[in-house]
Order: sequence, then C-alpha cells, then structure tokens
Amino acid sequence: MEFGTFEQKIGYSFNNQRLLEQAFTHRSYLNENRELNREHNERLEFLGDAVLELAVTEFLYAKYPDSPEGDLTAYRAALVNTQSICDAATKLGMNDYLLLSRGEARDTGRARQIILANAFEALIGAIYLDSGYERAQKFIESQLFYKTDDVVSKRLWQDAKSRLQEISQELHGITPKYELLDQSGPDHDKRFVVGAYIGQERVSTGEGRSKQEAEQDAAQKALTAKSW
Repeated sequence: MEFGTFEQKIGYSFNNQRLLEQAFTHRSYLNENRELNREHNERLEFLGDAVLELAVTEFLYAKYPDSPEGDLTAYRAALVNTQSICDAATKLGMNDYLLLSRGEARDTGRARQIILANAFEALIGAIYLDSGYERAQKFIESQLFYKTDDVVSKRLWQDAKSRLQEISQELHGITPKYELLDQSGPDHDKRFVVGAYIGQERVSTGEGRSKQEAEQDAAQKALTAKSW
C-alpha cells in the first residue's frame, strides 16, 4: 500500500516504512495472509499508548498548574478515550489504510472504532521508534491538544454515564437505567448490547466488549440524541 499521501497529511515522512505499514496491520489481516513476513500492530499499540499517556500528562500538568491530581486524571481520560482518538484517526483518513481481514473490513460499528483507536496508538508508537519522543509528542499535540479547552469547559471529562445521570435528574428528576439487550461471541471476544432508558423511553443503544463499556457507549449516544 502507498502511504505517501497519508505522510503528507500528518506532516511526517517515515525513515522506516515498515513501521508505518505495521501500524495499520490488524492481527486478522495476517491470519488471512500467513505468507506475509510482517508483524501486526499490537506491540506498537502497547508502546504508543504509553507515549500518548506521558505526552498528554505532561501537557496537562503544565497547562493547569493549580488543578488537583483527580481533575488532571479525568481530563486526560477524556482526551485519550476510544471515541476521542478514533475521531482523530477518522479525521486523518486512517480508515482508508487499515489492513484488515475480509470479516473485519465489513464491520463499521463499535468494533471498527476500537480498531481505529488502536491503529492511532500504534501510529504514535511507530513515530516514536522512527524518530523519538519529541517527534511523537508533536504529532500528539497537533491531533489532540486543541480539544482540551472544550473538554474542560463543557465538562466532557465527566464520564458519559455520570453526565447523563446529572442532566436527566436536573431536567426530569429521573435516574437513567441500563438494560442488557443482547450478548454474543466467544468468551475471549464478547460483544454486549445495552439500552439506555430515561423513564420508559429507550433513548439509545450502545455496544462494547463489556457491559460497562456498552453502558458508557449507550450513555454517550443518549447525550447526543438528547442534544445534551
């Protein structure tokens, strides 16, 4: 696959193109193409996750010198959660470069969001190995730091379930409830579907690899559906 256009978009040219290719290679792709001599992106994702956390922590520590540890932790979680980094990956067009199995390529739901978020972290890991921390930090800054003011001013650091409960109680005097609608898949790859209800109204449906993740997804979609 040709990555020249993508490199122009991120403003960085890799010295080692194999690292860039690895960042986009999902495990499922290699399961269908066993003859290829390459690695999938999970080790790069592991590395990139650590670099991302350090860079964001360093930035928030300097930006909010009077904020307590608990608030900084919440701000960081909002900046680096799956939805946030999936959105960043989508804006970069990373979906067009993913190397997936035929089955994974057809999935456009929550599972694809997770794959995109993981690829974004793997890309950070690849940049770090290719050019070091400073260059990786600059990439993270360009893609995520601008979101910080919104995260703080709009209280996006508060998790979706907490925000939904707070607003629902304030406006309607009702505490939202969550109901498991479906679960499928083997034990190592479960999929849960949960409905979010305000009173008798099912406001949204969420998916996740755990019931907790599905509830957060449902809560976030409920906030969007209610324009809260």
